[in-house]
Amino acid sequence: MASRSSSPISGIQSLLRDERFWKIAFQALIVLFVVNLLWHFSATLNDNMIGRGIKFGFSFLKNPAGFAIGESLLDYKAQDTYSKVIQVGIITRSELMIVGVILATTVGITAGVASFSDNWLLYKISRAYVGLVRNVPLLLQLFFWYLAVFFSFPAPKTPFIFPTKELSWFVVSKKGIYIPGPEFTPATWTGLILLAVSLLLIGLFFRSLKVVRKGSFRGGIGPLLGYGFSLLMIPVVVVVEFLLLFNWNNEKGLYFKGAFPSLMSSPQGLWVIGLLALLIPLVLLARWRTHVIVEQGQSGKNQLIAIALILLLGLLVFLFAFGWEGPIAATKDDGTFTGGVTGGLKLSLEYAAIVTGLTFYTGAFIAEIVRAGIQSVSQGQWEAARSLGLNSGLSMRMVVFPQALRVIIPPLNSEFANLAKNSSLALAIGYPDLYSVANTTFNQTGRPVEVFLLMMGTYLIINLLISVNMNQLNSAVQFRER
Repeated sequence: MASRSSSPISGIQSLLRDERFWKIAFQALIVLFVVNLLWHFSATLNDNMIGRGIKFGFSFLKNPAGFAIGESLLDYKAQDTYSKVIQVGIITRSELMIVGVILATTVGITAGVASFSDNWLLYKISRAYVGLVRNVPLLLQLFFWYLAVFFSFPAPKTPFIFPTKELSWFVVSKKGIYIPGPEFTPATWTGLILLAVSLLLIGLFFRSLKVVRKGSFRGGIGPLLGYGFSLLMIPVVVVVEFLLLFNWNNEKGLYFKGAFPSLMSSPQGLWVIGLLALLIPLVLLARWRTHVIVEQGQSGKNQLIAIALILLLGLLVFLFAFGWEGPIAATKDDGTFTGGVTGGLKLSLEYAAIVTGLTFYTGAFIAEIVRAGIQSVSQGQWEAARSLGLNSGLSMRMVVFPQALRVIIPPLNSEFANLAKNSSLALAIGYPDLYSVANTTFNQTGRPVEVFLLMMGTYLIINLLISVNMNQLNSAVQFRER
């Protein structure tokens, strides 16, 4: 009888001594604490809003905004709703982020690789650039670029034209910077931005599929929640991808068409789709060539020729199908300038300042990341490359840099996220990005909580998409052990 009565007690004791039980219990307590804290904050907020006669909600987004925006890729007018204002800010923010990431990565990689150059002048310029820019606050740099550089441009009636008035490639004045550009409509530019965002969502989709396929929900409540979140994200991403890529209605709720309808609205957009279609045979040929070289020991010359022909075709389409045109400064009969400019691509001074500031500031940090990644590659790899007869440039490009990527990409993730967040400083120089239009919105509506929730959600989604895709890229460049 004693042994029977003691068996349940021994079972409880064994459970309390089980480390897995305490891990799950601790995580469950943390989740309950966080949920209770959020519930308390939301209840307090709701009570305060009711006390002031304000009801929480987003119905104000249907009201007319009543203010204009200087730069917008969407067809926006002052009498449009606040929901359209927010979407204009999101599109503008996405454009700024995409351009900034591309340019900052280019500048950072160039400066990082230049720090290993045998050229003394190139090495010193690289180190001086990194040392100076990294130690000056970004806001101060934005004011420098905007007020000291771009705002010192000549008046519109006396512009700076390069190289000549008859053959103008660049027209620069206080009215803006005009450069050669394709004949893209605002809808085409919007389609390209939506397409880039859709590619980030595709990375989230494949990440969710990988988690669900592996069933990585064992070992605690945390992985279980991650598994459930990934399972939920699959249909959500599919629906959002459809809206971003194939939505044909730009009247209800979403004030833009999907990426492909926007691109198909102009001949240049159709050529963009054609260029994207060329990526499929390029990827297949590259994999085929790798397989032929590794598995069959052949040279892969035929596949290389096919890749070169496709690249040549893409270059011809890029140069001749987009309707490139340069800016032309308008003149009177006596040859004096009127201040107007036709053709080309216009960059406002505010846009040029925020892009330049973000590019060089973030590029300096990326340069240090690239330098650290290259230094992580052992000296023996350099010596092995030189023993094969490769010069310094080929050694860097073909041997050292590919191995350095596994060290470069993780911190690069943080820099891209910082760039996305630092772009909110565009408000300081008057560029109408998401934070700027949201700031005007909550000042007019008296709804700071709802507007800030929208902004926080947008920033959170952007940074999560960057993190997921950079983690995917990091997994792809890691060494595979056999």
